[in-house]
Amino acid sequence: MPTIRVELFAGRTVEQKRALAAALTAATVQTLGGSADGIDVLFFDIERHDWATGGQLWADKPAAPKP
Repeated sequence: MPTIRVELFAGRTVEQKRALAAALTAATVQTLGGSADGIDVLFFDIERHDWATGGQLWADKPAAPKP
């Protein structure tokens, strides 16, 4: 079964990652079939200074307001 790679800015909580892993696993089982035990989800936390979009580091962009 698949391995799902998730790259995101550092700072998410373990609870958020746990919930995302469960949701991605459930969606994969529903879509592709198989067993949840065969699905791996890998999280890669990336610092804002290590990610750029449009030639600009995310660390140099104003932080988005929190809800």
